[in-house]
Amino acid sequence: SPAEPEGETVEELSFEAALERLEGLVERLEGGDLALEDALASFEQGVALARRCASQLEGAERRVEELVQEGERWIARPLEAVEEAD
Repeated sequence: SPAEPEGETVEELSFEAALERLEGLVERLEGGDLALEDALASFEQGVALARRCASQLEGAERRVEELVQEGERWIARPLEAVEEAD
């Protein structure tokens, strides 16, 4: 079934694996040849995968904010400020 992950649950997937699965689901949905039930199941899994990716990105952003150093002390700055400094 398209809604069933292969082996790992969505919560166990790495960012890269979740994104790869999400891209595959989008391709299937864009193909337009899925039965309604399969399309809905694929869409539901896609939403779960998108949430997983967003959650992992938020976690990475928090880690970056915690690790930005200015002078002798550590400060937290938004990720956008770090990217602009590069």
